[in-house]
Amino acid sequence: MIWKIFRTAVLTAAAVVFCSGCIIAGKGYDIYQEAIEETSLQEKVDEIQSRESYTEYEELPEDYVDAVVAVEDKRFFRHFGLDPIAICRAVINDLRAGSFVEGGSTITQQLAKNLYFDQDKELTRKAAEAFLALDLERTYTKEEIFELYVNSIYFGEGYYDVSSASEGYFGKEPEDMTEYESTLLAGIPNAPSVYAPTKNPDLAAKRQLQVIRRMVACGYFSDEETEAVSETVAETLEALAMAK
Repeated sequence: MIWKIFRTAVLTAAAVVFCSGCIIAGKGYDIYQEAIEETSLQEKVDEIQSRESYTEYEELPEDYVDAVVAVEDKRFFRHFGLDPIAICRAVINDLRAGSFVEGGSTITQQLAKNLYFDQDKELTRKAAEAFLALDLERTYTKEEIFELYVNSIYFGEGYYDVSSASEGYFGKEPEDMTEYESTLLAGIPNAPSVYAPTKNPDLAAKRQLQVIRRMVACGYFSDEETEAVSETVAETLEALAMAK
């Protein structure tokens, strides 16, 4: 008897979740359709690519690409625009916290958001973002998506693309960035007002260490490279502490 009641409760809950998911997906699809009907995806992409400061994928240092992928979306080059593993992990953590504490968004989803939406975390908007991510993956290569992403994210201090940020923070083109500069820059977009090195150099350096650890975990850095970059970051933190 108890087992039957439990099974009925589970099935009912599953049915409610499924129906809710269908409703959210339907509303999200409507938002997606309205967005691309107002301004097509091609128009949005053309607008970004026409900017004078636009940087192509081939001009980005490998260390910078690896750093961004490691810290933002480690399965970027393997997924189809959505990362089911990251989404499930985010849902579990959000349910535990009782609020949105983890997004699970891929680089492709973040690009979709930057192109069409604001920072709102409503589920219907997230669903629309997912449809746009699938659209992006059908239309563009991974390299094109990555370069569009780094040419449309905010790096703090009024820098809205990787070229402006590299010039502004380091006085050089993106292709000339060192390992140290690449890992520093990769960490800023997570919270530009917090991690901009001109505002909070110590927090920027600590965030950089997080980026380096993620690169190590993903196999992008050898022991020697890790030690060299980490030592530079540690020296920077020590110098900042002494200057206070």
